[in-house]
Amino acid sequence: MYQGVQSHDRLVTFNNVQVLAKAAKLFGIPTVISTIAKDSFSGPFMPEVTNLFPQHVVIDRTAMNGWLDANFRKAIHDTKRKKVVLAGLWTEVCVLFPTLEMLKEGFEVYIPADACGDVSLEAHNRSMDRAVQAGAIPITSLQYVFELQQDWARSETYEGVMEILRAHSPYGIQVRFSKWALGEHASEAGPKAAE
Repeated sequence: MYQGVQSHDRLVTFNNVQVLAKAAKLFGIPTVISTIAKDSFSGPFMPEVTNLFPQHVVIDRTAMNGWLDANFRKAIHDTKRKKVVLAGLWTEVCVLFPTLEMLKEGFEVYIPADACGDVSLEAHNRSMDRAVQAGAIPITSLQYVFELQQDWARSETYEGVMEILRAHSPYGIQVRFSKWALGEHASEAGPKAAE
C-alpha cells in the first residue's frame, strides 16, 4: 500500500510507524496489528514492526473498516483500554472508518497523523478533519513517545526513547551532534543523569 502514498514522503510514514511500534513495545502498550487481504492484494505488514511482536497474530481482514471485522474488534476489546492510538493506510478508509465506529462506542481515539498516509494530501487532510470533528484527537508519532516518556530523568525508558529518536527522527541528528560536541556525558536529563 505504500506505493500509492502521495500525502507524505513514504519514508516519513514508514519511519513514524516504527516510532509508534517501538514506543508501544518499550512502554508495554497493548498493540494490535492488522492487514487487508495480505496474500491476494496488499501484502504482509512491514517486518520492521511484526518482528518487534513475534508472538502477535496479525489480523488479516477483508473489510476496509476494521471495526466490521470480529477478530479486530475482539483484539481491541481484549486490550481492556478505552484510549486507542490508531494509524494506517489509507487515512480516509482504514483509519477514519474504525475511528468513527470506536468513537460511537466511547473509545478515546488518538490519530498520529504523520504515521498515516493517503493517495493525496487533500484526502489525508479531509479525513483528519472529519475524524477530529467527530471527536478524535490528532497527534504526531513523536508526541506519542514524549507523552509516554514525560521526563528525561525517567531512566528506565530513557535509553530506549533515545534509540527510537536516533533511528527514526531528525531529533536524532541533533542528539548525535550534541554527543559529539559535548561528549558522551551530554544528557537531556541534566547533569545528575550523566553521572
